[in-house]
Amino acid sequence: MWTTVVLLVGLVGRPSVLAQCDSSTPYRTFDGSCNNLQNPSWGAANTPYGRLLPPEYGDGISTPRRSKTGYDLPSARLVSVSLFNEQSILDPLTTLLNMQFGQVVAHDMGLRAGSSDTVPCCVNGQVIANPGRRCFPIPVSSTDPVLAAGGIQCLDLVRTRSTCDANPASCSASNPAQQLNNATSFLDLSIVYGNSAQQNALLRAFVGGLMKVDNRNGTEWPPQDPQSSRDCKLQLSTDVCYLTGDERSNITPELTILQIAFLREHNRLARLLAPLHTLWNDERLFQEARRINIAQYQSIVYEEWLPWFLGPDQMQQKGLLVRTPNYVNDYNATVNPTTLNSHSNGAYRYFHSSIWGSLSLAQESRAITGSLNINDQMFNPTVLERNDSYAQLTRGMATQPSGRNDLSYDPQIRDYLFRYSNRFGTDLKALDIQRSRDHGIAGYNAFRQACGFNRSTAWTDFTQLGPRDYQMLSSLYRTVDDVDLTVAEFFERPTPGTQAGPTYLCILMEQFMRTRRGDRFFYQNGNTAGAFTLAQLREVRKATMARILCNNTPGVVTMQPRAFQSITANNTLIPCSSFPQLDTRFW
Repeated sequence: MWTTVVLLVGLVGRPSVLAQCDSSTPYRTFDGSCNNLQNPSWGAANTPYGRLLPPEYGDGISTPRRSKTGYDLPSARLVSVSLFNEQSILDPLTTLLNMQFGQVVAHDMGLRAGSSDTVPCCVNGQVIANPGRRCFPIPVSSTDPVLAAGGIQCLDLVRTRSTCDANPASCSASNPAQQLNNATSFLDLSIVYGNSAQQNALLRAFVGGLMKVDNRNGTEWPPQDPQSSRDCKLQLSTDVCYLTGDERSNITPELTILQIAFLREHNRLARLLAPLHTLWNDERLFQEARRINIAQYQSIVYEEWLPWFLGPDQMQQKGLLVRTPNYVNDYNATVNPTTLNSHSNGAYRYFHSSIWGSLSLAQESRAITGSLNINDQMFNPTVLERNDSYAQLTRGMATQPSGRNDLSYDPQIRDYLFRYSNRFGTDLKALDIQRSRDHGIAGYNAFRQACGFNRSTAWTDFTQLGPRDYQMLSSLYRTVDDVDLTVAEFFERPTPGTQAGPTYLCILMEQFMRTRRGDRFFYQNGNTAGAFTLAQLREVRKATMARILCNNTPGVVTMQPRAFQSITANNTLIPCSSFPQLDTRFW
């Protein structure tokens, strides 16, 4: 589908990596380098995001995307409040765990460079004089239906670091800015293990193959972050802020739960392997436990989570879903696995509409006993260590319906996100729109054409949209080419058998094809140094999200087998002891 585009565009700005690669090692590097032996930088951390289409910048080099007419695009906040609503629309078939796992996958594959930079651009909702060149605040109208009441003039946004920041003179129309990705592009649980050997060293116990943990009341927790005052919003000296492989792990309690689940799973595996291999040293135990943990996670992504969203039939047609007890061996050294800008910072933001602002607390019976406001807990996971909250939130996440992927956004996400000391916060939908412009991601019309649909020349050509939809878009955008990808994809009707519209489905299918076939260590490959035996592969494929939660959540004793799907008569709660367990004797 993308062959012609990629040949024309390539991966502009890709630096070469001078690396001595060991083709015989069965273990991944922490920074993702040397996965591809011919192109060692492909998929490595601290390299540019990939492109499906050339970037569209206002000046053709690095400034944010503008209208084809030369004017500014409409305010991202205005687009958000004009086109998206705040109805509470639930998906009765899908649990909130589905959305939360999607965020884990997003963080595993992408971390915008400079995402934690504190640059004064819009302070307390007020425009500042002489903002820095990386400032790209979102204008807020004096008639804004919510934020105007607080006198909010702007929403803060700092531009992602790019290849032009390090060496502005190197950038030109023929070599435009490319944003940098600080994470590896692979599904390698870098959120747990870190994106470099140096980062990983801070997270390991270096005894028994274990990751470092703090033990409180007989339960393992990630160690305390030495930069807690920077990375978290702590209120008391006893509050916790966890150190993990990803700086975003403390954002919300349920995201933190999944981070902890895979951390605990690593240590569980290491402890199972240790008595079977008394001659293995710490490094061997660590790497084998890591290898199994990553493989289980990849199996959950491709065999359990993605089919529920992208549709098993669609995935099988594209070769993304191959359910077989044998090897698949579809690694292709010519496939670049680099995370695509239009995926990570465009189409994949689709999941944000399914975030719910209220997090349910559930008993073992799944009776809901209360809830937490998501904004009251952001960047402070202390609630997880209070009473039975960790287990109750885990059960709640696997019971509570997810928001539907549509034009509705929870008000806690669209008006109050990240609020702390004042009444108002920011708008996640507006941030998504503005970020896509910051990254020069081409408009929706360009991606429609690249995906094989006719390019629209008039609003009525948007045949994937209804008349009311394109009338709403035309009231804000000057031309059909101006419409943001992160906006129009929500107006598309889902492709039958999937939960995604055609253009969005096209981009995600392309990304996850590359993520699979461009990974030399992908769990179903049998002809590389890191291959599992067929017996080991059979054990890996027993993994489910339900079992991961069961094995690593004290107090949870039942779970439905398909945890991403709602509890029904065909997906009822069963004892955790009923789930098939990986047999480490095959190692």
